[in-house]
Amino acid sequence: VYRGSVKDFQGFDANQDAEALYNAMKGFGSDKEAILDLITSRSNKQRVEICQAYKSLYGKDLIADLKYELTGKFERLIVSLMRPPAYGDAKEIKDAISGVGTDEKCLIEILASRTNQEIHDLVAAYKDAYDRDLEADIVGDTSGHFKKMLVVLLQGAREEDDVVSEDLVEQDAKDLLEAGELKWGTDEAQFIYILGRRSRQHLRLVFDEYLRIAGKPIERSIRGELSGDFEKLMLAVVKCIRSTAEYFAERLYKAMKGLGTRDNTLIRIMVSRSEIDMLDIREVFRTKYEKSLYNMIKEDTSGEYKKALLKLCGGDDDAAGEFFPEAAQVAYRMWELSAVKVELRGTVQPAGDFNDDGDAQVLRKAMKGLGTDEGAIIEVVAKRSNAQRQQILKAYKAHYGRDLMADLKSELSGSLAKLILGLMLTPAQYDAKQLRKAVEGAGTDESVLIEIMATRNNQEIRAINEAYQEAYHKSLEDDLSSDTSGHFKRILVSLALGNRDEGPENPTQAHEDAKKLADVSSNDSSDSLETRFLSILCTRSYPHLCRVFQEFIKMTNHDVEHAIKKRMSGDVRDAFVAIVRSVKNKPAFFADKLYKSMKGAGTDERTLTRIMISRSEIDLLNIRGEFIDLFDKSLHHMIEKDTSGDYRKALLVLCGGED
Repeated sequence: VYRGSVKDFQGFDANQDAEALYNAMKGFGSDKEAILDLITSRSNKQRVEICQAYKSLYGKDLIADLKYELTGKFERLIVSLMRPPAYGDAKEIKDAISGVGTDEKCLIEILASRTNQEIHDLVAAYKDAYDRDLEADIVGDTSGHFKKMLVVLLQGAREEDDVVSEDLVEQDAKDLLEAGELKWGTDEAQFIYILGRRSRQHLRLVFDEYLRIAGKPIERSIRGELSGDFEKLMLAVVKCIRSTAEYFAERLYKAMKGLGTRDNTLIRIMVSRSEIDMLDIREVFRTKYEKSLYNMIKEDTSGEYKKALLKLCGGDDDAAGEFFPEAAQVAYRMWELSAVKVELRGTVQPAGDFNDDGDAQVLRKAMKGLGTDEGAIIEVVAKRSNAQRQQILKAYKAHYGRDLMADLKSELSGSLAKLILGLMLTPAQYDAKQLRKAVEGAGTDESVLIEIMATRNNQEIRAINEAYQEAYHKSLEDDLSSDTSGHFKRILVSLALGNRDEGPENPTQAHEDAKKLADVSSNDSSDSLETRFLSILCTRSYPHLCRVFQEFIKMTNHDVEHAIKKRMSGDVRDAFVAIVRSVKNKPAFFADKLYKSMKGAGTDERTLTRIMISRSEIDLLNIRGEFIDLFDKSLHHMIEKDTSGDYRKALLVLCGGED
C-alpha cells in the first residue's frame, strides 16, 4: 500500500508544466503560488521529466532558474524537490561534510534510516555528482567507532531474510548484554556487528529478548555504555529498526518545538519522506504528540514556505480525527513491551550500619541552639528508608521526650519542610494526607486524586484507607463521594475499594472486554460508555488489561487511550487515561508528570515533591530511565536546573544519581 502523501499527477504533461513554470518566472517578479502549486503536486519522477522538457523547450536549466527567482527557505525546499531522492541525499551528505565542522546529525539521519537499495543509489549518485568516493570522504571527516559504524551502514549490506532463528536471537541478545552491561568497559565492535548487519525483523526480536534478560530496553543500555556521536548513531539505528515512521515523527517534532525552527531538518525530512511514508509519519506524530504534523507546521512556519510544506504534508489529522495502522502498530508494540516483566527499583535503600539512636542524636544536634543545620538533616532523612525513619522517630522520642515531627516543623520552612516532613510519614500516611488536602477547602484538586488513586495497588489502597480513617476519623470513600460527582465519583469510589483482580490475563475474557470497550452503538443508558470502561479499567488486573488493550488495537486499529480522548472529556477522560498509562508503563507515567512539573516558567513543587517522595523506594530508578528516554535529558539535570538551595540538595539525594 502506497503511504506517501505526494502521488503521480493524473493527466500529466511535462511540456505543459515546463511552459507553466517558464511563464511563472518570466518578466518582473515570479508567481510563487503557481510554482509551489505545480511542483508540490507532481511526483519526483514527473519533476525530473519537467526538468528535461524545460531544457528541450527553452535551452535553460530549470533548477538554476528556480534558484535565481526564489529565495531563502522556500527556494531550498523547491530546489530540493527537483532532485531525484538519491541525489538529494548525496547533496545533503556533501553539505554535511564540506567546510569547517561536520553536521553529524544529518549523516546519522540519512545513513541510519535508508534501505540497502537506497544506500547503493546514494553511493552511486554521490560518485556521479561529485566524482568522489562517498566512503573515502566520510572516513576522512569522521573518527573512532562513529566512523566504523557509518562505514558498515554505507555498505548497504543489512541482511534482508525474514526467516528468523530463535537461537540466534537469544545469542545476539546475550552477546549485546555481555558486550555492555556485563563487561568492564564496552565491546563496541559487537554492537557495530549486530546492529549494523542483522535484518530488521531479527533485530526487533533481539530487542524484545534483550528487554527480557536485561530488565531494561536496549536504548537505555546504549545510553549508559556508549557516548557522543557513536551513541546518537546507534540510538538512531535502533529507533529506525523499531519504526522508521516513529523516528522521523520525533525528528520533525524536535525540529519545530521550542524557540526557532531547524529548517534544514524540516525540509530534508518533508522532501525525502513525501513519497515513502509521510502518511505513517503523520499518524505516529498525531498519536505521540497529541497534535497533528499539519498544525505544528502551520504554527511554526510562514509564507509560501509554509504553504509548500503543508502541501507535502498532505492533510490535517486533527481535522480528520482518525487513527491509522502505523500508529496502531507502534501502540501495539508498546503494549507488548509493557507486558514484559521489568524489575522495579527505588533510589533510596536501607542504610547499612543503621543506628536509630545515633541518627536521632545527629538530628537533635542539627536543630539545637541558634540556626539549623539543614545539610545534616538532609543527610540523615533522605538517605534512610522509610522503615528506618520510623525507627528514628521512636528513638528521638525515647531519647529526648520530644516529637521529632514537631521539631522539624518548627526548624524548617518552605519547600524543604514539606519534603522532609513528607519523608517522615509512612507511605500510606503521606498519600492519605495528600488526598485530604485535595478534597478539603474550596475546590478539589482532581489531578492529585487521579494520580494517587489510579496508580496504587490493592495493598497500598487498603493501607491508605486505614491511615485516612485514623488521621481524619472518617472514611476516604465518604470524602471522595461528597467532594466529587457523576462518573468521576464512581471511578474514584471503585478504585478506593482496593479490590482490583490480581490474577493473570484471560485471553477469552480479554477479547470480550475489548469488544465491550469498542462498542459505540449501545443506546442503553445503564450500559453507558463510561460504565463499560469503569467496569473493566477499575477492576481487571494489570496483566489482563495489557491483553485487553492489545486486543482493542487488533480489533479497531485504534489505541485505547486515543479512543478515550476522542469519546470522553474532563475528569472522567483524565482518570481513564491515567489508568491506561499506569497499566502500560507506570514509570513513564510518573516521568511525564515530573517533566511537566518543571518545564516552562515556574515549577509545580507540590507535584515534584509528591512524586519524589512516593516513588523513591518503589520505582524512581525506572522513572529516571524513562525520563531520559522520553525527554533526552536526565531527571537529575532538570531538578538541578529548576530548583535551588537545600530543597534542591534534598531532591538530588532522593534522585540518586546523574544519568
